[in-house]
Amino acid sequence: MRKLSVFLMIIGIGIIGYAGYQLVLTNMLQKESLAEAQEILTSTDDVDNLLEAYKNFSPNVGDTIGILDIPKIDAELPIVEGTDEDELEKGVGHYKSTVFPSENDQILLSGHRDTVFRRMGELEIGDILTVKVPYGEFSYEIVETRIVSADDRTVIKSTAPDEVLTVSTCYPFNYVGSAPDRYIINALPVDTK
Repeated sequence: MRKLSVFLMIIGIGIIGYAGYQLVLTNMLQKESLAEAQEILTSTDDVDNLLEAYKNFSPNVGDTIGILDIPKIDAELPIVEGTDEDELEKGVGHYKSTVFPSENDQILLSGHRDTVFRRMGELEIGDILTVKVPYGEFSYEIVETRIVSADDRTVIKSTAPDEVLTVSTCYPFNYVGSAPDRYIINALPVDTK
């Protein structure tokens, strides 16, 4: 019985150690991506550069492409092209079959509830999300939140000619393991006139 107890304690320590390592690695990758995004954004400051940046904006999967700024929760999160596990370890993933800001269709961003979107439940209707990419900053006001099944793919759809920023994460937020649902936020462009 004593050997079994020691064995179980070693297994437990190993699991906790691995989880700690994964958390540290994810935080490190996100910090690197955020620094890279900030560098990309500071390289395009005048109008001519912004127009050129828009024309040349064609990221590959894994590229850091910008920042999602959420003032309500004091978060600046790196946006990475793609939503596979490798990309989501670095920050918020841009679903590659959706468009980018100013293209008048759905923009879909996803992230893990236990890393980048850990405070997503604090957001409310009317809060502002700003997407910063090399060719400009685009603000969106939250107009809807809802919970759908993890299998529900109807949240990924064309919204043309209307531009809609959709943000998705797993739900419930404090669930241990693979969550059965998704928390969806829809936001519309803020009129800057």
